[in-house]
Amino acid sequence: MSKTKKQIPDETAATGSPGGATPGSPGGGSARGTGVSRRRLLGTAGAAGATGLVLGAGGGAAGYAATRPEETAALTTVGSTEAMFHGKHQPGITTPLQARGHLVAFDLAAGAGRKEAAALLRRWSAVAKELMAGRPAAGGPDGPGHDTGIALDAGPSALTVTFGFGRTFFARTGLTARLPAALDPLPAFSADALDAERSNGDLWVQVGADDALVAFHALRALQKEAAGTARVRWQMNGFNRTPGATARPMTARNLMGQIDGTGNPKPADEDFDRRVFVPASPGKPQEWMEGGSYAVVRRIRMLLDDWEKLPVERQERVIGRRKADGAPLSGGTETTEMDLDKAGPDGRLVIPDNAHARISSPEKNGGAAMLRRPFSYHDGIAEDGTPDAGLLFICWQADPFRGFVPVQRKLDRGDALSPFLRHEASGVFAVPGGAAEGEYVGQRLLES
Repeated sequence: MSKTKKQIPDETAATGSPGGATPGSPGGGSARGTGVSRRRLLGTAGAAGATGLVLGAGGGAAGYAATRPEETAALTTVGSTEAMFHGKHQPGITTPLQARGHLVAFDLAAGAGRKEAAALLRRWSAVAKELMAGRPAAGGPDGPGHDTGIALDAGPSALTVTFGFGRTFFARTGLTARLPAALDPLPAFSADALDAERSNGDLWVQVGADDALVAFHALRALQKEAAGTARVRWQMNGFNRTPGATARPMTARNLMGQIDGTGNPKPADEDFDRRVFVPASPGKPQEWMEGGSYAVVRRIRMLLDDWEKLPVERQERVIGRRKADGAPLSGGTETTEMDLDKAGPDGRLVIPDNAHARISSPEKNGGAAMLRRPFSYHDGIAEDGTPDAGLLFICWQADPFRGFVPVQRKLDRGDALSPFLRHEASGVFAVPGGAAEGEYVGQRLLES
């Protein structure tokens, strides 16, 4: 069966932290031999869009779809969207926001070193490639070789799997000479209430998909492949709006109800690659990071009870943008540039000097910027009725000390949003470039 490629538009702008700023802030399948329906091939990703190349379900998904004659309905456009495993960059960085996400960190088991880590990344890459194509997880060369069937009747559903290395990984694998300075510990910030057991880790995996069962299936498959080599250190679950749930493509909202991600850099920007991806450095110890990026991961609790007591007008002044449409308080639409100098009739700045959008803007941070791509989370309600909810903040940059750190330091000194946030977990991970055909992720590091 031939694969029909679809190019769908980028929408990385539909991500981010409150107010478009920074932290501190289903379908049956086709039967075999029935051919691919026009509907399935021509479907788009609905409101989601995508960066890069995707395939219709007639590609990888056909072998994984239901095969009984009564189950020949085409996959919906959400189920048929396929992200590519191989490429210059790993998937899940510029991929549009997915409806479901899992973040998980692993520590290598006692006695596991570079050889065992390389074998694990080889297995993980093999499984990720199959699952992202909508095929069963047959397991890596030395893996369990058994698929659970959790996602047996689903398509790829825009599944992406992204792998990264934490600072401690390098000492445990004898690769300290290749440890990047960009993995130096982050400075402490005033809103930090960090749980060490839910921070950092040797290995980090991000799973995203537009179907919750597809996402969990991938998480479970990767966990099984790690058995005996690495154990789970921490795991977090997140969500976003489902593609197609809105009448038109739009920037997502966070749990504060704010349009979230307006100010994200876009792949069409001239300096996008320079800000987000690591350039080539031939002959240097970190040349294995070419085409990669650094992920700063923060679990940020939103103090929603306090936030929701504020009238909408006050919330808007805290953010610096209108809640209804995300437009800056200085006027225009969501995408209108903020006029940071505009004053009202009373002579006061229309966008307050401590507004989140102002303080976190590149104009106020020497051009520092990052690609923010978070998931919301909700982990239950306490006895007093307080929700444990907020943002699984993930930002991508070529260097955290030129992206995340200077902006967070600025926010730390007077952001009006800070009293409504608490940073409870943190980690920084080196995410190498994408694997070429025949490679596994991290091969250029582990076999150097």
